[in-house]
Amino acid sequence: MTSSALVPTPGHDFADRIAEVNRHTAETRIHVRVNLDGSGVSNLHTGIGFFDHMLDQIARHGLIDLDVHCEGDLHIDGHHTVEDVGITLGQALAQAVGDKKGLRRYGYAYVPLDEALSRAVIDLSGRPGLYFDIPFTAAMIGQFDTQLTCEFFQGFANHALATVHIDNLKGINAHHQAETAFKAFGRALRQALERDARMAGVIPSTKGVL
Repeated sequence: MTSSALVPTPGHDFADRIAEVNRHTAETRIHVRVNLDGSGVSNLHTGIGFFDHMLDQIARHGLIDLDVHCEGDLHIDGHHTVEDVGITLGQALAQAVGDKKGLRRYGYAYVPLDEALSRAVIDLSGRPGLYFDIPFTAAMIGQFDTQLTCEFFQGFANHALATVHIDNLKGINAHHQAETAFKAFGRALRQALERDARMAGVIPSTKGVL
């Protein structure tokens, strides 16, 4: 018989959850700064207008202060820019979240926009995985290739060490499909990152580690 208990540590104080990450490759130069306990303020420059708009959804709905500056090889296409921003954001979140003591760990959200409805579910599990289903009705939204939505979330999940499920349940307009997915992701992330004072000092896993 196995017995386990999650016992809070009395008097534990949560530290600031802020991180900065620089990623420089032959394809992109990226700086990301996150404050997980912010108010949703963003400063975004990726060179792809619609992608900036989607990152702003994460910041606003996740209540994360987010700075992203990227100089990418957009003369080729947007792939390296979008994927590498996902990677760098995931790395920054992993650094900022620390040992995950006191976190709710899980988060989920459903978000509608007119005819579109998307669901996001997140587990800050330490086990990276993306399960993604958005049947986009258009290949491009402005200068943004809709296929890159999956690449962004894959990069994030791999480097944030998170399990992420993203599903568009309904949708006709591709802009709406994408926007509901990013908004739902931001909302789910906000919930997963919330700090529960009753669990202060406790890692939310029977394993004792995440």
